[in-house]
Amino acid sequence: MKTEQTRAAWNKGKLVGQKPPLKLKDVWAIRIYLQNAHAVRDLALFNLAIDSKLRGCDLVSLRVRDVTHGNQVLSRAQVIQRKTQRPVQFELTEPTRKAVGAWLEKAALRPDRYLFPSRLSASPHLSTRQYARMIRRWADAAGLDPTAYGTHSMRRTKATLIYKRTKNLRAVQLLLGHSKIESTIRYLGIEVDDALEISEQTEI
Repeated sequence: MKTEQTRAAWNKGKLVGQKPPLKLKDVWAIRIYLQNAHAVRDLALFNLAIDSKLRGCDLVSLRVRDVTHGNQVLSRAQVIQRKTQRPVQFELTEPTRKAVGAWLEKAALRPDRYLFPSRLSASPHLSTRQYARMIRRWADAAGLDPTAYGTHSMRRTKATLIYKRTKNLRAVQLLLGHSKIESTIRYLGIEVDDALEISEQTEI
């Protein structure tokens, strides 16, 4: 009689499901930590991740020319999303422009170079895995559970704040580059009642 080998579940000890967005106080806690640590690259990456709302794969593959014109960091930029091949626009707020400008000055990167080159010779730019590790480190520095946060936490943070303040799903859909409003509802984790309330208040 064969005995079945017991295998540990792949998710044992891990948090599964959607990664939560950062709260506003957490965003500022991480910013202050990075500023005090003089982490020029990390501050630029963090601020740009929050503003752009890009997927991790699109964020790490940004080139300098995507966010600059000449010596100026743009206030608005547009990229083609790798997953959907659809364009998406995003804003760069003043703190983000300053952080990116400081990083470009320090790194002396040409327009055709990746904005966040990897320190590993095997990769031309920061990998999504490296980026995810950085997020966990930032979360830990802010006193958060580092296992609870990931790349989608960054993508969802500003989108969630905008939705909570405005209840404007269409605006958030455009900012996230979703083709369907249902995708935005699922992505933000909006309760069905919340979505119905929005619909009821919208007269056609």
